[in-house]
Amino acid sequence: MASRWIRPEVYPLFAAVGTVVGICGMQLVRNISTNPEVRVKKENRAAGVLDNFEEGEKYAQHAVRKFVRGRSPEVMPSINKFFTDPK
Repeated sequence: MASRWIRPEVYPLFAAVGTVVGICGMQLVRNISTNPEVRVKKENRAAGVLDNFEEGEKYAQHAVRKFVRGRSPEVMPSINKFFTDPK
């Protein structure tokens, strides 16, 4: 029965779905643990609305955003330049 459903042609699909589930899980953990607007503990929820702009800026400007800041928004700039720039 397992050989009927698990074939070598399906492995890339498993890899893609597994990657997406991993990224979603990572984002969920990041939001629950570091987002300043999410309060899981009851003591933190009792504090009400906090104006903590430094913590919000730290959350919004994370390492990935700092890494791609100033770069062109292209996936493969050399290939795009090769096909779009006339010689």
